Amino acid sequence: MSRESMEYDVVIVGGGPAGLAAAIRLKQRDANRSVCVLEKGSEIGAHILSGAVMDPRALGELIPDWKQKGAPLNTPVARDRFLFLTERGKLEVPSFALPACFKNHGNYVVSLGNVCRWLGKQAEALGVEIFPGFAAAEVLWEGEAVKGVATGELGVNRKGEKTDAYQAGMELHAKYTFFAEGCRGHLGLQLEAELGLRGGADPQVYGIGLKELWEVKAERHEPGLVMHTAGWPLDADTYGGSFLYHMEDRLVAVGFVVGLGYANPYLSPYEEFQRFKTHPEVRRTFEGGKRVSYGARAITSGGLQSLPRLVFPGGALIGDEAGFLNASRIKGSHCAIKSAMLAAEAAHDAVASGRSRDELTAYPDSFRASWLHDELYRARNFKPWMAKGLYTGTLMFGVDQVLFRGKAPWTLRHKHADHETLKPKDEATPIQYPKPDGVLTFDRLSSVFISNTNHNEDQPVHLRLKDAQKPLYNLERYAGPEQRYCPAGVYEFVEQKLQINAQNCVHCKTCDIKDPLQNIVWVAPEGGGGPNYPGM
Repeated sequence: MSRESMEYDVVIVGGGPAGLAAAIRLKQRDANRSVCVLEKGSEIGAHILSGAVMDPRALGELIPDWKQKGAPLNTPVARDRFLFLTERGKLEVPSFALPACFKNHGNYVVSLGNVCRWLGKQAEALGVEIFPGFAAAEVLWEGEAVKGVATGELGVNRKGEKTDAYQAGMELHAKYTFFAEGCRGHLGLQLEAELGLRGGADPQVYGIGLKELWEVKAERHEPGLVMHTAGWPLDADTYGGSFLYHMEDRLVAVGFVVGLGYANPYLSPYEEFQRFKTHPEVRRTFEGGKRVSYGARAITSGGLQSLPRLVFPGGALIGDEAGFLNASRIKGSHCAIKSAMLAAEAAHDAVASGRSRDELTAYPDSFRASWLHDELYRARNFKPWMAKGLYTGTLMFGVDQVLFRGKAPWTLRHKHADHETLKPKDEATPIQYPKPDGVLTFDRLSSVFISNTNHNEDQPVHLRLKDAQKPLYNLERYAGPEQRYCPAGVYEFVEQKLQINAQNCVHCKTCDIKDPLQNIVWVAPEGGGGPNYPGM
């Protein structure tokens, strides 16, 4: 069965803040511009997971009257707290001593999923065509230029056979194609490899962010409170920290981030998150409350020096696909929106002048001249300093930000990719984690259940092994770290064989990043599968 095709001025892969902002900007510039957005989730926002405290600067540039139009930025930040934790105690940093990157006056505690749902409605009102439940599975080429993408086939069983429900994918051709898949997008990775986009850039480095949404008792709720912590339960050599964001309606978002450059193969980011909630300063917020939802997602944190080349013939990388996230501020949505606007303006000018499928050099040029570049430049040394340990990193980043105001005459480099950092099991100390109590702490499978994750169990496994024997090497050398770094119970060793429970996958991409042999490849499953996050 041959594939049908559709033609657009611009095709956008991904319905997150970057993809939707690009679509909106294109239609703002020319209402007759034909633009479509492909979203692999069952609806816009279904796969969106973020803290989130949102800086509204870029949103205000995109939609100046966002308040009047009802954007769901309902809870302004009222108070910041930053704590260093020990196992039973805490040291709170006075407000005056906090670097500017940890101050959130003027920002909003939001559900980024709900913000994206709102952005989707704004895009559709402008005439953008949005196709939820369709995963882009293949990059299409015309010579050396990207021609568009094709959606995945439907109705193929686990053996690769076409069933009675088979539907061929659809080809979407465009003058320019934007890739906005978010962190570690699988088509973006293919483009990086095919076109050498990383060039002289540092390796990208990542964290895994785990999040729960709780409904808490009224007396434990302080709308607009933003609290971050560092220290326990992680050791001083492991990068990570937490957030508690008090939203409206007695909702509190609690999350934990672990840098994926950690060394101990026995470390489990999921278990560290559960353990974190037992700290006396944290657990009191949730006593008597109810857990509403759970999710996990990888986060790019390499910063400016890890950005790849942004453009290539026929297309561009935008948002977290490229790595536009300010790790020091723990914020990326405003960066994603701004990068998307810059790319959209470049594409608009190109199409208006009759060009097609060339390099949009105006996009990286305008990025270098923008406030976004300035912000990322000032934050560029955060993650490299923090990789040197909690105490050294905190001291030196404080010097970087307070003394040099982010303009120190040096740029630190990322020397290793995250998959290169694990120690062999014989050189590491096993970690004994407490059993979950089912009230404050929970096991993986009960957490996956409330993420509303679902995949057709007969579809092809979307977590593929390049070599089926290599996991045995991981088991022997690293004690099978797949069992611990996955936050959804996808991987387990059964009789010396790696079993992949792909139906549990929450699309976090951690396995694709952390596997020491880079043997696991995440590809898009059937559109509409995966988590369905409410209010995350």
